[in-house]
Amino acid sequence: MTTISANLQAVRARIAAACAAAGRDPVEVRLLAVSKTWSAAAVRAAAGCGQRAFGESYVQEAVAKMAELADLGLEWHFIGPLQSNKTRAVAAAFAWVHSIERLKIAERLSAQRPAGLPPLQVCIEVNVSGEASKSGCAPADAPALAAAVAKLPNLRLRGLMAIPEPTEDNRLLRSRFAALRNLRDALNAGGLALDTLSMGMSHDLEAAVAEGANIVRVGTAIFGRREPT
Repeated sequence: MTTISANLQAVRARIAAACAAAGRDPVEVRLLAVSKTWSAAAVRAAAGCGQRAFGESYVQEAVAKMAELADLGLEWHFIGPLQSNKTRAVAAAFAWVHSIERLKIAERLSAQRPAGLPPLQVCIEVNVSGEASKSGCAPADAPALAAAVAKLPNLRLRGLMAIPEPTEDNRLLRSRFAALRNLRDALNAGGLALDTLSMGMSHDLEAAVAEGANIVRVGTAIFGRREPT
């Protein structure tokens, strides 16, 4: 677990360097540690190094992990594709959902958010690279979806999320992240108040920070290669 400590320090240093290069304050960029498939012990080790926010994609695995780690008061983000039959558990257990791509899912989350909890913080996932295999709504569909989600009573629409195609072409990466930022700015110009760009992972966080990311989702660079599911 000492490796997790060293890896977290290295990732935080990368974020700080990327912010310096972009003329940004590092406090503007939150690190979300992607802990899906990793043990509760690994999460506890990261929490012991000051990491508070963790990202999960598999509902049953996440809920079990949350119960085991309830003493730590961590912040849990759901970042994977979400099916209708899993919305109730997510609405009850998570603080954030990054992967809204259909109004039906958002409506279910709002209806199923337990009374007494604060609004569920949500982002709309946008398929900025247009890949048929990728989740996310088409950029052209984002304005109507955002307007509808913003009206739901138990959700708070915070921003947009994207996962561009893997590439070594930094200019292409930057253009994908810039497209998400430009879409967020256009939505705000249309009357919304979105403050979040959830973009950038282990291999491309620098490009994302350069284009305005304020949540980067990092798994491999913290925990290592995925354990088998």
